[in-house]
Amino acid sequence: MVLKAFFPTCCVSVDSGLLVGRWVPEHSSAVVLAVLHFPFIPIQVKQLLAQVRQASEVGVAVLGTWCHCRQEPEESLGRFLEGLGAVFPHEPWLQLCRERGGTLWSCEVTHRQAPTDPSAPGEDQVMLIFYDQRQVLLSQLHPPTVLPDRQAGATPASTGGLAAVFDTVARSEVLFRSDRFDEGPVRLSHWQSEGVEASILAELARRASGPVCLLLASLLSLVSAVGACRVFKLWPLSFVGSKLSTCEQLRHRLEHLTLIFSTRKAENSAQLMRKANTVASVLLDVALGLTLLSWLHGRSRIGHLADALVPVADHVAEELQHLLQWLMGAPAGLKMNRALDQVLGRFFLYHIHLWISYIHLMSPFIEHILWHVGLSACLGLTVALSLLSDIIALLTFHIYCFYVYGARLYCLKIHGLSSLWRLFRGKKWNVLRQRVDSCSYDLDQLFIGTLLFTILLFLLPTTALYYLVFTLLRLLVVAVQGLIHLLVDLINSLPLYSLGLRLCRPYRLAGSDTGRSEATGLCSSALGFSGLGSLNCRPGSAHPSKLRGTKSQQGGHHPGFIILARLVSNS
Repeated sequence: MVLKAFFPTCCVSVDSGLLVGRWVPEHSSAVVLAVLHFPFIPIQVKQLLAQVRQASEVGVAVLGTWCHCRQEPEESLGRFLEGLGAVFPHEPWLQLCRERGGTLWSCEVTHRQAPTDPSAPGEDQVMLIFYDQRQVLLSQLHPPTVLPDRQAGATPASTGGLAAVFDTVARSEVLFRSDRFDEGPVRLSHWQSEGVEASILAELARRASGPVCLLLASLLSLVSAVGACRVFKLWPLSFVGSKLSTCEQLRHRLEHLTLIFSTRKAENSAQLMRKANTVASVLLDVALGLTLLSWLHGRSRIGHLADALVPVADHVAEELQHLLQWLMGAPAGLKMNRALDQVLGRFFLYHIHLWISYIHLMSPFIEHILWHVGLSACLGLTVALSLLSDIIALLTFHIYCFYVYGARLYCLKIHGLSSLWRLFRGKKWNVLRQRVDSCSYDLDQLFIGTLLFTILLFLLPTTALYYLVFTLLRLLVVAVQGLIHLLVDLINSLPLYSLGLRLCRPYRLAGSDTGRSEATGLCSSALGFSGLGSLNCRPGSAHPSKLRGTKSQQGGHHPGFIILARLVSNS
């Protein structure tokens, strides 16, 4: 019979004691969960194991003894370890021993009951496998009792033992928390025993986060109720709120904060990952916003920006005036309608004059406006960028007006030409039937329609040129705002927590739906194996055989399981 013993890497260098774990008879596997150290009272140990069994529904028991000494075990210690088998009876009884600070291992497997089958082999093969207890627990690779695509008992034999290990470690978390903050009468060594101080701080933070999250959630709900008031749904306020990027980003940030400070527990790993990604993106956003705020308020940069804004606005207005003067002449040698060209040019030049006057009127207050805009970076870089997009929209409002005027005039001419073209062909648009029908026109209608068609056709190039120029200017402004919105969306939706786990702790992502879809690839894709050696050990001999591993083999461990040795012993 091949017996597999799964031993945690965190217990390799701990002091001697008892092996606490679970025996899986279906797969002939022993899953060691912790090492119980001396001294202890047997009745207290049995009470602790009974509490763990009741809470986790896992058959936790004492599987054997663990000896970690500087030299060969003394005779008194050996007798003491053998005597513990009578206090904690278990079949079979494991005895693992390792030389302290060395690479020598020995193993003994004893059976108190004689084998009932006389044809059974005379020796047992024991495979010792190291596994990282922390990564196995946090990876959430343990599948449910019955996989969705398989019936009960249909799990392949090659993965059934590993599934039992995952399930055992996952359901035995109560054992790891038993002495998390207080050693108590029973002292255990497991993956959490090395970070007791950090666990205390994490537990204090977890308990304090409940009331804080409840208070903040109440405040956020109050803000949401105020925002949903009917006053803000009236036409002017609702229209302005739908057009400003800052209002959209503030609503988006309110949803993020509501998700973060929600007291509802995540139902699955996907919701937990979404919440963690939201927390990471908000923290990054606020950190970048504070960095921008410190840069703006250092060395009077806001004053320099305010002083440079008015000359830049004047320069842009001057360039627009040169462009309009070029259009009012003979642009690119094109023959334009002079009367219409002069009317449109003077109309747009008057708008630019009004805009320059407005900028100079607001120039004394620009520095104060920029100072308050810089304070918005405390809410995050995305809020500051959204506000910058709105400021660009306000500063280029005259370009937007030029585009709207040109587009409206161009569309009116196109619709007029299409209607007159139908009149010229003896057709008309039937409004009731939504189709083009034949129609008979008299001579006066055809004459007037032909004159209007000719006039609109010859005026179309001038209107189309103005429409094309202002459309290109509008596209330039929209491209700048689009880049700003792209950066805002990138910060809001970047999965920083998932990327960090992928780079630093990829085993935390192994418990996703894609990792659970195939039971046969449960460990090969996320954890990996490597065989290292074999050992023949006979408990009846005076000197058990030992396995000596190289320094590279014993020093480093894979992220998951490592087949350390194959131990062979007599029953």
